[in-house]
Amino acid sequence: MPSFNLKPIDKQITTKERAYNEIKDVILNGYISSEEIFTEVKLAELLNTSRTPVREALQDLLKEGLIVTIPRKGMAVRNVTESEAEQIFLLRTTIEGEVIKKLTETITPEQLEQLRQIYQNQQEAMEKDDEISFISLDQTFHITLTRFADYHLIEQVLLNLHNLSQLIGLRAIKKRNRMREVLSEHEYIILCMEKKNSDLAAKAMIHHLSKTKESWKK
Repeated sequence: MPSFNLKPIDKQITTKERAYNEIKDVILNGYISSEEIFTEVKLAELLNTSRTPVREALQDLLKEGLIVTIPRKGMAVRNVTESEAEQIFLLRTTIEGEVIKKLTETITPEQLEQLRQIYQNQQEAMEKDDEISFISLDQTFHITLTRFADYHLIEQVLLNLHNLSQLIGLRAIKKRNRMREVLSEHEYIILCMEKKNSDLAAKAMIHHLSKTKESWKK
């Protein structure tokens, strides 16, 4: 393979990337509510850095749909509306119900073991009361099902919904016992696939997403 006389890039994390990671982390952890308005000046002060990397980080978060601009005031964490949540759950229920039907027919013991491992990692996150890791693993569980089914375009659609789904998921699991319910629902989905019952697996997935929707709305 020709080298084209190119040298490997030794990439150091930039100040903008640090700012992006810090701001995104506090948003997804729920430390900034959708009622709070913030500015790049205030965030730059809190992060002890200049405004330029913070401005660039905020532009990325705007593109991802995690924050919105408030004219003449600043920015705020996006408040997912009931209509947006309805659309997200409609898409996910329709898509993931069909995905799991197909996957159940072909799933291998190795794939089932990977799903069980994600389930166990989620259980550990719950025991540590680590909500952000729990939700991240929840997304991993769902994306892994699509990946196992070899539905690459659908995987991309779900990944595009990832951030909004994460905001919804964080709000939902703050309800009493929801994390335990999610684990129980995931465990039942795995069991249905293990039994090669595609119809039951699809019903289990739809029930799981419906319960999350109900928890978000309460």
